[in-house]
Amino acid sequence: MTTWIIRTGEPGEGPRLAVKDAIDVAGLPTTAGCRAVAERAEPAAADAPAVASARAQGARIAGKTNLNELCMAADGVNPWSGTPVNPLDPSRVPGGSSSGSAVAVATGEADVAFGTDTSGSIRIPAACCGIAGLKTTNGRVSLDGVHPLSPTLDVVGPMGRDVAAVVLGMRLLEPGFTPAPYDPSMTVARLRADGVDPAVDAAVDDALRRLGPFTEVTSEHYADAAMANGLIISDEAPRWNGHLLTEPDLLSGRIARRIQHMIDVSGAGLLDRALAVRKAIRAELDAILARHTAIALPVLTCLPPEPDEADEADESDLVLTSLVGQANVAGLPAFALPVPVPGSHLPASVQLIGRAGGEEHLCALAAALESALTP
Repeated sequence: MTTWIIRTGEPGEGPRLAVKDAIDVAGLPTTAGCRAVAERAEPAAADAPAVASARAQGARIAGKTNLNELCMAADGVNPWSGTPVNPLDPSRVPGGSSSGSAVAVATGEADVAFGTDTSGSIRIPAACCGIAGLKTTNGRVSLDGVHPLSPTLDVVGPMGRDVAAVVLGMRLLEPGFTPAPYDPSMTVARLRADGVDPAVDAAVDDALRRLGPFTEVTSEHYADAAMANGLIISDEAPRWNGHLLTEPDLLSGRIARRIQHMIDVSGAGLLDRALAVRKAIRAELDAILARHTAIALPVLTCLPPEPDEADEADESDLVLTSLVGQANVAGLPAFALPVPVPGSHLPASVQLIGRAGGEEHLCALAAALESALTP
């Protein structure tokens, strides 16, 4: 049973909440999907604030879900805890790192799930599994009780089968959360990116046209911001996870190599460059969002790939993350919503990036788009 690390199935009438096993749940260990962490983990003394808020509103903890080891990959493949099965196509990766959270809601084993997102770890599995997910504005949701990867970029956010479930998840995180009323005057700026499968681009365009015309925009810094995401993670992640290299046999080969690579890169004096790009991409996207409700582009450049059997699997990770880590660098919220691809059993996913603190408007826009796509 690879969707779950721990299954609890708490009784009650409230919504069933799946919690990524990088987030503390009182009385349960937090493993971060890693044997080296699991062998030392004690039961959490208290719920993370995100979980405590959900419990206070009647949510039932369905269990703690599987993930990529230490949240350090994007395919959902985990040689220690297993790999959740993509319910749309078992031959494709489920996406990560919040793989189990996506699968739990896609299969109906949970009504809503919490994931974390540092380089797309909510949006990528949402796209791979055909569900909805929301990367929240950096700092909007407390990271206390969350296993850190890169606190500058880490966020907690909700995942659900549809927009309504994501809104429920936001309400569990933030009591009283209410989407803004949809206004037909809301506008979308369509951002193009290199390397996107034409069928995916066309699917996103076709979906957006259901809401009306959109404006084409360009970005000078979007590609560089993906690099900046990696450099910021390389600077911060070893502080929290570098000590695990003392017992490399308890890590998978690719994760041990990645931690060592991060340590090597972090000493190369590149952080200042990354922080300059961070400032530039935020200013650039803010300028576009001053004129538009959201910026739209695909979550993934292609349909969900098959697993890369190589222990490194670095190339597939680069493909999966190339369009998503930029929102983390900019600190902006981003909604992932499935859109149909004609002739394919797998959907694409549109990414809607909004203004800082603008989740209410993003949810309204996503709901309108979802409704327009419903037969």
